[in-house]
Amino acid sequence: MIKLAIMCLVVAAIAAILGFGGVAGAFVDIAVWIAIIAVVLFVVFLLLGIFAGKKASDALD
Repeated sequence: MIKLAIMCLVVAAIAAILGFGGVAGAFVDIAVWIAIIAVVLFVVFLLLGIFAGKKASDALD
């Protein structure tokens, strides 16, 4: 998902260099939203992994 955000930023940079300001702005907004979603999913799965790991280690003890 982070690769997709980076690709959107690259496309936005190329569009900005070529003078397509509106397209570049749209791709930057898309990249920001994708990055935010990726960070939120990372935190959610990190917490799920921590809690699942604690329950598994408690079951093994």
